[in-house]
Amino acid sequence: MQKSLKNSLYLGLAVLSLGAATVVSTTADAASKAKVTSDVTLKTDATTRNVEATGKNALYSKPGTVKGAKRVASKTTMKKLANSKKSADYFRAYRVAKTNKGLVYYKVVTMDGKYRGYIYGGKDTSTFAGGIKSVDTTTKAAMPTRTTGFHLTNAKKNGLWNAPKNTQYKAKSVSLYGASSTDTFTVSAAQTKTREGSLYYYVTDDQNKDIAGWIYVGQGYKDASSKTFGGLTLNLAEAAATNDNSVKVVYRDANKATVGSATFITSAAKTKAGDPVGSNVNAAKSDLATFTANSLPSGYKLKTSPVSTTNATFGNTLYVDVTAAATSKISLNVERVDNGSYSITSPLTTGAMSSSEASVTLKADAIAALSGTKGQTIGNTNLTKIANGFATSFEGTKTYYAANGDAMHYKFIFTPANFEGDNRLASYGDTLKASFTAQIVPGAPTSTSSDSSWIA
Repeated sequence: MQKSLKNSLYLGLAVLSLGAATVVSTTADAASKAKVTSDVTLKTDATTRNVEATGKNALYSKPGTVKGAKRVASKTTMKKLANSKKSADYFRAYRVAKTNKGLVYYKVVTMDGKYRGYIYGGKDTSTFAGGIKSVDTTTKAAMPTRTTGFHLTNAKKNGLWNAPKNTQYKAKSVSLYGASSTDTFTVSAAQTKTREGSLYYYVTDDQNKDIAGWIYVGQGYKDASSKTFGGLTLNLAEAAATNDNSVKVVYRDANKATVGSATFITSAAKTKAGDPVGSNVNAAKSDLATFTANSLPSGYKLKTSPVSTTNATFGNTLYVDVTAAATSKISLNVERVDNGSYSITSPLTTGAMSSSEASVTLKADAIAALSGTKGQTIGNTNLTKIANGFATSFEGTKTYYAANGDAMHYKFIFTPANFEGDNRLASYGDTLKASFTAQIVPGAPTSTSSDSSWIA
């Protein structure tokens, strides 16, 4: 009897053990059923996909609940990145995946490229939630009281950037090829980096308009006693304005309402009130006409260029007529996808295309043609100039894969005539449509993506 009870006990334990194993196995099987049902590239404007970690979730090589996902950055690390004071620790979201459990994961990369992976993003693909949230990496700052006559202090130490460093993914330095150490620069915008609080000005070379970008300026320009601040320098301090050495420039709109003003101060000695300004220049070596054109209030352009200063005299006011200006942006669209005989995993689809999909460039004169009088029809001449600014074909920057695992990429084909037809009724300030045909080609891409300010 005792032996029978002992055997029954063993048998019971064995059954219990088997039952426990079965329960564990069932749980594991249930967990392993999380699968990715979609994983697509985000196509909205890249600058709207800047995010920061919330510190609530870790970063994984795959969506976290999917089998084989490996942790790239722990929750503790992500919390440190969330509280970081460095712009390099912001993220750019560029893909979104969804699982059969209804969970959303975004693929993100830090601005410096150090961390890359998938992070839980809630249950709605239309917003960022969970482990990340939207962020403004820069904040608009006050413009300096002086905007002209600046020089680069030391381009090797503080050069120009297409965005304040690390505030956009792959922000890069601007080539200064063709610039001279004597070139003067004009400020047209000011921003601070949200995390660091460092101030940047957007400057343009007065001698070469193709050279423009953001530069670090320390505390910024304060007054005429300022000499060097960050990457900018003033070689000469401007004298105080008096009736004998200055002209007040007043900008008026179509209704003759004042929309801005500036003060021209000559560096010449012994001028008197009532004397003609003539060819006299200021401390930045700009004459009155050049100073007037460089000091326009934001959002306006000269009604007549160049400004006539023939009758301008010291101690008086020069009235300048301006019109509201607007700059159009371009929306990139894929109207047809040609995959040939290849079977592509998650192929490109038709619709909006962001600059992260391809290395899209536009010639300088075409960019200039995007700006004009607000509401005025752009017209065929400028539409042709803009269309001709595109390359007729260029390669994409993203890698796709064929069913056999081979790397592929898309080549984009642009037809200028279609662009002109699509936008024939557009006015300055409207978003223009540029359509492309995408054709798959073998091999990984060789070019890298670039964010462009003229892309909507």
